[in-house]
Amino acid sequence: RQILHRITIVITKMTRNYSSTLIIPLFLLTTFTFKTCDGLSSNKFMKIVLTREKGKNDKLFEKLSSDDRLEHVNLEEIPCIEHAEGPDLNKLVPFLQRQQYSTFACDYIVITSPEAATVFGEAYNLSSRPTIGKVAAVGKATKETLENLGIRVEFVPSKATAATLCMELPEEYTDMPTKVFYPASAQAKPTLQEGLEKRGFEVTRLNTYDTVPAKFSDAQFSSAKDADVVCFGSPSAVKAWLKNMGGDRTERIPAACIGETSAQACREMGWDEENIFYPEKPGIGGWASVVVDALAKVREHCNVFQ
Repeated sequence: RQILHRITIVITKMTRNYSSTLIIPLFLLTTFTFKTCDGLSSNKFMKIVLTREKGKNDKLFEKLSSDDRLEHVNLEEIPCIEHAEGPDLNKLVPFLQRQQYSTFACDYIVITSPEAATVFGEAYNLSSRPTIGKVAAVGKATKETLENLGIRVEFVPSKATAATLCMELPEEYTDMPTKVFYPASAQAKPTLQEGLEKRGFEVTRLNTYDTVPAKFSDAQFSSAKDADVVCFGSPSAVKAWLKNMGGDRTERIPAACIGETSAQACREMGWDEENIFYPEKPGIGGWASVVVDALAKVREHCNVFQ
């Protein structure tokens, strides 16, 4: 075994230092795993890091765990973000209580994330579940969260993005502008609000929750440095990753994003385009698929033999 180990070291050094084709005995290929790119040692499982807030990575974890192509891959949860109260949270219950009066009633309540749905649902119960306008959800996960809270969803756009929701939300044809209530994250861009206002909608936005960076422990930082693929579910997670990592290996770690909004955040933060992966339609299934694509790129780049 010691002899085989020494042969492995020699071959690994040769593959790092020379571009010529090497003939490797078959018995070595079936015994060892080699990674020949910088920073990746031999006989090491590859690692995928999941960065959503603690407890919110379960669905992606389950999807990836059931994929046979990821049999020899470690999945690790390193939360990049935490949720906190937003500056307008104390205004939410009084606002909902006023919805029973026609003067204040909104035609739509637009919810753009599962966390926004959770915060809204709690306030809705505290306000004794008043009569409210039609509820629109940005995508499937947000819709499921609302329905689990007993809130009926009337509209979901064809693509789970704020831009698509903005374009497709039906207008109420009355003498008055269509009124929209938008309980949002304090970090959310004004895309939805500004887009609806350009269409002539009247939008009331309350920042009911906030997204703040989670601070990595020393162990999490050390583990994150060994990541082969990092999964991002929001622009806030991208920013928090960089804040914790100090920009280390930013342009080299493939980023598997839940959708184009997170992908755009990666572009703005310096990722190479070839290292950004995202599905056409946001969702757990598409997200898991691009994680596999990102890992395939790593394996190709690193010349992995298994």
